[in-house]
Amino acid sequence: MPRRSGLASGLLLGAALDAVLADPRRGHPVGVFGAAAARAERRLWAANRARGALFALGCAGPVAAAGWAAGRLAGRRPLPGAALTTAATWAVLGGTSLAAEAAGISRALAAGDLDDARRRLPALCGRDATGLPAAELARAAVESVAENTCDAVVAPLLWGAAAGVGGLLGYRAVNTLDAMVGHHTMRYERFGWAAARLDDVANVVPARLTAVLAVALAPAVGGSGRIALRTVRRDGGAHPSPNAGRCEAAFAGALGVSLGGTNVYEGVAERRGTLGDGPPPGPADLDRAIRLSRLVTVAATVLCAAAAYLLSRGSSARGTRPRRAA
Repeated sequence: MPRRSGLASGLLLGAALDAVLADPRRGHPVGVFGAAAARAERRLWAANRARGALFALGCAGPVAAAGWAAGRLAGRRPLPGAALTTAATWAVLGGTSLAAEAAGISRALAAGDLDDARRRLPALCGRDATGLPAAELARAAVESVAENTCDAVVAPLLWGAAAGVGGLLGYRAVNTLDAMVGHHTMRYERFGWAAARLDDVANVVPARLTAVLAVALAPAVGGSGRIALRTVRRDGGAHPSPNAGRCEAAFAGALGVSLGGTNVYEGVAERRGTLGDGPPPGPADLDRAIRLSRLVTVAATVLCAAAAYLLSRGSSARGTRPRRAA
């Protein structure tokens, strides 16, 4: 089993690689997968859920299966198993790039360069940036940092701890498909339904773990864990996403700001519930959100590596249990 040959160390080393190397501009494995999925979409697209389900399963299924098979083969020896897990973890994590993109928006806002901030925003989220004022740009960035702390860090680590390389790659494939087609637009309302629902299911536990960690770490960014917890309980369900709302509410409470409102995606306005009680976030709050995201990343890495190690110990103990005499 991969867990017996370095899954925990692979998760730790892969997270360390992401912190040092971040994502390459070209040739990233997730980008290669996205390009292949885009070609498949052009061939399979139809305005119905069945074709969308075929697309989602046909793209994500082979990736997860290949990861599982590679993990089984490499996991027979400790070093190859750890090396494979390290590479897969680095490939699917995006916490360092997330922080870097958000920091660029924060610097632009602090300098009063709204054009630069608007230009940078699409790297973080899909909402229309044209004409957004400074307050809305800051809100969009903070919300994206909160949601993507789960999507780009906590969820892949948790799936890796639970299901090895197949979990790492399978989750990233599902999440990438949701980012591509899981939108409420005329083209994707039906075709993207399956990808969106798969992503919802895959993030149920990770989103809530992200919220718990943000609540616990709120004092480290000048916030209150008690207020953050209250905000999650009260406002977490106000968001249209069953998972993003928990992350965003936790960050809103931890930072003492208000998130939510009206967002525009491809010309379509979506009204979101209000999360939190404080003022709208500014550049300083965005900086605090980035720090909170990094702290959650460290905590999630340690917790998931520890979980993988404990699972491996349990698996080893069951595998060496003596048989009863006949």
